[in-house]
Amino acid sequence: MSRIAQFQQIVDAEQYFEFFGLPYDAQFVNVNRLHILQKFSNYIKAIDRDSPDLNDEEKLGQYRHALQQAYDVFLASKPVEQKLFKVFNEKPQNVVLLTEIGTD
Repeated sequence: MSRIAQFQQIVDAEQYFEFFGLPYDAQFVNVNRLHILQKFSNYIKAIDRDSPDLNDEEKLGQYRHALQQAYDVFLASKPVEQKLFKVFNEKPQNVVLLTEIGTD
């Protein structure tokens, strides 16, 4: 099985780190797994879109860097600051924010 085929079979965050030989804190990944995986997925989509001519090994090299970058983002910031998921971007219904109250 090719390395790209192996990569495409991975389903767990820890498996990605092990596949690429990247060090990681298991407890940190456990707490932030969905955010890391979503950010990683966004990076992969950008790589595939912006660099369609990469061969498999070059692509995997870019993916490796993207996983490290996704991990590092959450070491430096909180998931709510990244606003990766729809729930963080929607304004709650029937709520008036203080910033929306005008002063007359």
